[in-house]
Amino acid sequence: MTDNVWNYKSTAGRVTGPDLTGYKVEATDGSIGKVDKHSDEVDDAYLVVDTGVWIFGREVLLPASTVVSIDPDEQKIFVDRTKQQIKDAPEFDREKHLGDPGYHDQLGTYYGAGTPFGGPFI
Repeated sequence: MTDNVWNYKSTAGRVTGPDLTGYKVEATDGSIGKVDKHSDEVDDAYLVVDTGVWIFGREVLLPASTVVSIDPDEQKIFVDRTKQQIKDAPEFDREKHLGDPGYHDQLGTYYGAGTPFGGPFI
């Protein structure tokens, strides 16, 4: 397992405090949506991203470790996953999965499995 997937990388430029709600989120191959909710809790930091029509109005939860950088001037967050990798992540349902340790573990395994890109894919 890699470093804790639920913490921001020191190089991401995240400082606690500023609200990220509404920031655009960019995958390595294009825009995936906007931040609808976020957490800065130590060992439980994440982004909930509203994908709009991109994947049929679905929300996705991204662990903080996927964040490469944050541009406060442009209000953009850049993540180190492709759109397909994010689309293939375990389905997220806000009502069922926020605060669910089982889902937390499942998503943490998906994004931090120790593979070159952090997910269970080649």
